[in-house]
Amino acid sequence: MRLSALSIERPVLAAVATLLLMLFGLLSYSRLPVREYPDTTFPIVSVMTVYPSADAQLVETDITSVLEDALSGVEGLRTLRSTSREGLSTIGLEFSLMRNLDAAANDVRDRVTRVQYLLPQGIEAPLVMKEDSDSDGIMWLALISDRHTELEMTDFAERQLKDRLAPLPGVSSVMLDGGRRYAMRIWLDPDRLASRLLTVQDVEDALRTQNVSMPTGRIESTQREFSVRMGGGLEKAAQFNQLILAYRDGYPVRLQDVGAAEIGPEDDRKLVRVNGKPAIGLGIMKQSKANTLEAARAVKRTIPAMEALLPEGMQLVTAFDSSIYIERSLHEVYEAVGLSVLLVVLVVFLFLRSARATLIPAVAIPGSILGTFVIMQMTGSSINTITLLGFVLAIGLVVDDAIVVVENVYRRIERGLSPTQAAIEGSREIGFAVISTTLTLAAVFFPIIFLPGIVGRLFAELGIAVAGSVLLSGFIALTLTPAMCARLLGKTAGTASPSRGSALDPSAWLRWLTQRYRLALKVALERPAIILGGAVLSLIVSAALMWGLPSELAPLEDTGWFAVHVSAPEGSTLDYTDRYARETENATARIPEMDSYYTVVARGWRPTLVNRAVTWVTLKDWSDRNRVQQEIVDDVQPALSAIPGATVFALNPPPFNQEDSKTPVQLVIRGPSYEVLDKIVTQIRHDLTGNQEVVNVESDLDLNKPELRVEINRDKAADLGIPIETIGRTLEVFLGGRKASLFMREGKEYPVIMQTRPHQRGTRSDIDRLHVRGTQGDLIPLSNLVTLRETVAPKQLNHYEKLRAVTISAGVGADSTLSRSIESLEQTIRKHLPPGATISYAGETKELKESSGNLHLTFLLALLVVYLILAAQFESFRHPITVLVSVPPALAGALLALLLFRGTLNIYSEIGLMILIGLVTKNAILIVEFANRLCQEGKSPRAAIVEAAVLRLRPIVMTTLSTILAALPLALATGAGAAGRWHIGLVVINGLVLSTLLTLFLVPVVYLLFARTAPVRQSAAVPEPFSEVLPRHSPSQG
Repeated sequence: MRLSALSIERPVLAAVATLLLMLFGLLSYSRLPVREYPDTTFPIVSVMTVYPSADAQLVETDITSVLEDALSGVEGLRTLRSTSREGLSTIGLEFSLMRNLDAAANDVRDRVTRVQYLLPQGIEAPLVMKEDSDSDGIMWLALISDRHTELEMTDFAERQLKDRLAPLPGVSSVMLDGGRRYAMRIWLDPDRLASRLLTVQDVEDALRTQNVSMPTGRIESTQREFSVRMGGGLEKAAQFNQLILAYRDGYPVRLQDVGAAEIGPEDDRKLVRVNGKPAIGLGIMKQSKANTLEAARAVKRTIPAMEALLPEGMQLVTAFDSSIYIERSLHEVYEAVGLSVLLVVLVVFLFLRSARATLIPAVAIPGSILGTFVIMQMTGSSINTITLLGFVLAIGLVVDDAIVVVENVYRRIERGLSPTQAAIEGSREIGFAVISTTLTLAAVFFPIIFLPGIVGRLFAELGIAVAGSVLLSGFIALTLTPAMCARLLGKTAGTASPSRGSALDPSAWLRWLTQRYRLALKVALERPAIILGGAVLSLIVSAALMWGLPSELAPLEDTGWFAVHVSAPEGSTLDYTDRYARETENATARIPEMDSYYTVVARGWRPTLVNRAVTWVTLKDWSDRNRVQQEIVDDVQPALSAIPGATVFALNPPPFNQEDSKTPVQLVIRGPSYEVLDKIVTQIRHDLTGNQEVVNVESDLDLNKPELRVEINRDKAADLGIPIETIGRTLEVFLGGRKASLFMREGKEYPVIMQTRPHQRGTRSDIDRLHVRGTQGDLIPLSNLVTLRETVAPKQLNHYEKLRAVTISAGVGADSTLSRSIESLEQTIRKHLPPGATISYAGETKELKESSGNLHLTFLLALLVVYLILAAQFESFRHPITVLVSVPPALAGALLALLLFRGTLNIYSEIGLMILIGLVTKNAILIVEFANRLCQEGKSPRAAIVEAAVLRLRPIVMTTLSTILAALPLALATGAGAAGRWHIGLVVINGLVLSTLLTLFLVPVVYLLFARTAPVRQSAAVPEPFSEVLPRHSPSQG
């Protein structure tokens, strides 16, 4: 080719081009972000509206439905979900991955503003919030102490630790979990208030009017100026206790006469423990697009300085660190990359038997891989486990083109040509095949660009890594490789090996293999029916397994941790839930591989769910245990299930950084009413009893939350001149607590909260002790104005795509797979589905359903694109079919391996299948391209295909072995992230083995079959773009 001839003539130019690629690649590598996976979390915008005192039904009709109607048409909206609960409406809008989060939030904000006039008067303005896809806690630190209270630890964390962590590189914010912020607690006694003719409003008015500190102006003289500030603010509990509320019979009634003021926690409805000890958690939230490992390392570097500040008896420990798994997983892949390079270089050396000759294809590895980092930076990709896996596979691919060129040149040197002439002839002859194979491999990944969702994002970055490195390897194979061949290969190449001709010499058994292959090929061409029958069988097997193998979004990885969830009955107290959380801790503490655990009782953020708890269990290092995480989870689950009084189950972390509190199986039922949905849920639970495919079945619909409803006699209240607001505020103070004002403590403001002590609000009869003031100034018992009625009410009302809905969630059975669990649950639901009700999917289930259909279509589209590119290259619509007949055997080999070794169809195995298309067609292209050339020179199709197949056997064996050895570290993977690597390695190796064995016979048979029906066109077999530069030599001239 012109390019190869120019490179041979000007080798320094070829070397400089490759060196520049490597140099800019190193610069790009240093600037690429490092992540566990590509950014696969969908942009989410939330709309939260507070509607005080409204029940769930009222919130649903007056708030949620109005906003949903306005938001349903926002550009790029993927899913619209909402939850209506007492006093609060929350709407979640999930957008497509391509949608800009800021733009989506602005669109949502505009639409909310347009309909705000339709919302009830007096409510707080809806709050539109962006939930950044990267704002997840990457680390949790914890303060523990045997000497200090949680109040003191919280105060220390806020004053000394948060401000040191927040400015660190990559950190967006620091969140306190289980914190006990200081507050001045005003504990009021209802009986003592009534005996002194005082009400809640009297106490609140006194706090607001007497606990004030405000600027009052300034005093100016001719030369000096003084600012004047009235210091009337209260700071000590004793000062609050002395606060005068009123005068009775000429004597002051102080706060201490009707209650007590003391320093206490603002909120105590959440508990956090580390290894059973009370703790305060500090969650490290990562900035959008920041490097996770760099952020975690910055935090770790700061820990010693923070430990030096700790008071005696206080410890700062790392309770959870997600960067450990990411770092180990990346380390494992880097090791696989290094091992693959060594194995590939070794196999090249064994075949070429020359260090100088081995150096030529070896140079293609750093040149191609480093150069790809430039492309990755230009396309916004990152270094992650997916792209690194692509590089592991690419190592075997990028040397293929160079191997083919070197082998072709090598063969001509062995026939007596000079290195320069051999490089010219060899690169010219093989140039078309190199271009064809390179474009074919790159074309496989082109349709991936159009894949939506998580799978599309994962495949896109993988495709950039693999296709980029393959394209660059093709460029190097046509420039630097011929130039190096002309300079480094000697006339006696391959003849100096001391073991030549011995059993250890690969060329000896290659000659033996070539002889046997020639004989076997002639037999195959005489009995084509057997070979074609094998091809048809492989096609049938591939189709059957493609649709019959169990599937999942991704295999369960040993991430080094898992979560145990506790769900107590609705209406349970914090103490009740905590009792079962401690039983969970006891069960997990007995796990031999357990390193530490972090427990949160009452999940969520204001309001917390006091009937929910979770324990994150961190396991020992992968090298320090014999069992993988999944085995440990399966082993501990029976002990957890045996805990009575609560639902307790262990969950493995979900793939690709999805929400860890959600089980993998999630189906959404939309129906006409919640009563109908509740009936369906009851029937489903009954039918699934004893089902081994799904476990831990739950729903988010609960219509039986115990509730004590206060019904106000509005006429009597009006007659007595008592506003409804006064009644509600009195109940709020005594039962829920009300912030009345603020106070200063050591330079920071804290709330002043009025409430009754817990023992004075433990029964419904305690409400009868409350009083309000009438217009005549006398106290009216609240029992005269209200009636209490025990009832049940919906805990929350959910919508999915604006319709009333319930989500059924479940875990995957121990001996099941995600696809089978989904199918089992869906079949059960459909048996009870009434007219008008529909089924939708959510979470990991939705991603699997979408990816399965899209991947099958993309697979076919990839085959079509490869076919068309080959047709354009060969100027024939028949020869591409000859090349593509090598695909079914590859698929059959890969899928059979998954079946035999109990693998699944998942994102990783599908990556392997896509790559196989390009890999196996390379071998076929080598044979078909050379056969066409020989036919052009006048040989018969039969003689041409036999000679081409035999002649190309050595490069096919070399490239196949190099690719298999490159994938071998993946198939033998252990440790962090091993499951995904194992699936890719298994698919690639077994697909290549079976395909290579069958392709060596199938391609010649199909080629000859087409040749008999339509002889090869002499003028269209192979273009000669460089014939005007150099005279054409036939193989016999070498």
